[in-house]
Amino acid sequence: MGWNQDMGLKVAIIGAAGRMGRRLVALAQQAGDLEVVCAIEAQGHQCLGQDAGLVAGIGQIGVQIQPRPQTIKTDVVLDFSSPQAVAGTVELCRRSKTPFVMGTTGLDDEQKGLLEDLGRLVPIVWASNMSVGMNVLFSMAPKLAQVLGPDYDVEIVEAHHRFKKDAPSGSAMTLAQRLCQATNAPLPDALFHGRQGRDAQRKPGTIGLHAVRAGDITGIHTVIFGGIGETITITHTAHNRDTFVLGALRAARWVVNKPPGLYSMQDVLGLEL
Repeated sequence: MGWNQDMGLKVAIIGAAGRMGRRLVALAQQAGDLEVVCAIEAQGHQCLGQDAGLVAGIGQIGVQIQPRPQTIKTDVVLDFSSPQAVAGTVELCRRSKTPFVMGTTGLDDEQKGLLEDLGRLVPIVWASNMSVGMNVLFSMAPKLAQVLGPDYDVEIVEAHHRFKKDAPSGSAMTLAQRLCQATNAPLPDALFHGRQGRDAQRKPGTIGLHAVRAGDITGIHTVIFGGIGETITITHTAHNRDTFVLGALRAARWVVNKPPGLYSMQDVLGLEL
């Protein structure tokens, strides 16, 4: 039937006690047109039974954090938890036939396949980065590469906090994939991860990928186009997690009225690939 915009959009948040989950609870509840009706965490989590609003630091909202149920009654599910939770969230959305916004990175091929299968039943937005600005970069960088041509070397540098597990980041890999597609470079053979040694000269037609892990950096992604005599550098800096949360909430409002399918933030924002 889809979401009636005259009524609050009911959202369920998986990973509600995590760093991203807490901001999802806070900003969704404060948005005015959204209502958190379910907050879910892993079995055995120390925050189970606590009010999700108190955990998020916004005061009581009357929603206790609970383990994942068998079914759910909500307009949309948002998940920023972990790759290990993907299968359970997919099954929950399958049984409940609920639209789904997925922001978890580091998925393997099997987990991606689960999302693709679910997309035949319900609408899903899945993106390695929910930031609106970052998705503009995803759209712009390949077009620049095409205009500049093969005489310009392409390098990607990404920086994140010391606790991030996967490298390169999902966003850096999305940039690399789109740049390869735009320049007809073979994937993954064209990607070069870091350099060292006495014979580390840059190979023509490759795209360098470099990962920095330090302190509490939220996320910095830089694409360097280096020619002879000039350099073009485009950088996106996330100041805090709220940029990802606001993008995810925008995706949630968009996806509830869409037919089944696996969508991206490019679709949500109407950006050309």
